[in-house]
Amino acid sequence: MSNDQEMRPEYPSELIKSGIRGKYAKRYREGTNIVPIDPELNKLFPNAEAVNHALRQYAKEHEMLE
Repeated sequence: MSNDQEMRPEYPSELIKSGIRGKYAKRYREGTNIVPIDPELNKLFPNAEAVNHALRQYAKEHEMLE
C-alpha cells in the first residue's frame, strides 16, 4: 500500500496543478441540505424516504405544516 501523500501515477501532475481548490465549494454548500445522522438512527431511518416520512409525521403532529 502506498503512502496517502503520494500521487498515483495515473494522475498527471499537470492536471492536478491546473485545478482550483474549492472552486465549487460555495455552490455546493448553498445547494445542499445533507445532514449526517448517527449510526443508531440509520438503523431506524435507512433512506431518504424513511427520514422524510418521519419528519412529515412529526411536523403534522406538532402542527408545523401549513
